[in-house]
Amino acid sequence: MERLDPTATASPLFDEVTGALEALTAVLREEDDFRILLQHVCRQVRHAVPGVDEASVTLVTGEVPHTATATSGVVSELDGEQYRIGDGPCLEAIRSGKIVRTTVSDAVERWPDFARGAREAGFGSFLAAPLVADEQFSGAVNCFGRRDDGFEEVEAQLLELYTAAVEAILRVYSRYLRARERAEHLRTALTSRAVIDQAKGMLMAIRQVGADDAFALLVDQSQRENTKLRDVAERFVERVVSGRFLPR
Repeated sequence: MERLDPTATASPLFDEVTGALEALTAVLREEDDFRILLQHVCRQVRHAVPGVDEASVTLVTGEVPHTATATSGVVSELDGEQYRIGDGPCLEAIRSGKIVRTTVSDAVERWPDFARGAREAGFGSFLAAPLVADEQFSGAVNCFGRRDDGFEEVEAQLLELYTAAVEAILRVYSRYLRARERAEHLRTALTSRAVIDQAKGMLMAIRQVGADDAFALLVDQSQRENTKLRDVAERFVERVVSGRFLPR
């Protein structure tokens, strides 16, 4: 692969980032699976940043890092070695909140286990950027290159630009998921309220009692059976409609 000329115009490089982000946005319109979205983040970074041969995405859950997705099992194993020893360029990017750019040769002194494994896997360069979508989500985008002379500053800047845009996309995605969850809870609540009201109305007519007493009967049966009130109401309505004997 040809070396990137740092004096060349940045426009074509930014076009690559833009194209990668447009592809990622298209996925967001079609997918609501977070795992699949991260897979595309991982794949698209190879188009956004020159010299990236393999990539992975690290997520931190409860202070425990894990690889959410990777373009190959080899880089996933290299990530895992860092998690095992609790140190490495990926974890450094997460902890510092800054881009980590190094050659594998330079990493020997600071991260000898990682450097040895990366060298054995045929990699000579490493680049990582922290990825933070909100207070519950943190991680890093990890880039591996086979050339030995490392990633240049402009490539680090392109990764930083890419991850900043990805963070914005993930925030939108996170808000979408929360809105969908609230809508689902509301739908469930409305459905529950409707069937409970239906059961109350039937009890009022059949037992000749008021609304409060009818509701109390449903609650009492719910407690006796240790069953959700909605389920008791649904079963009661079903029995009335089918003509079966009514519950006590």
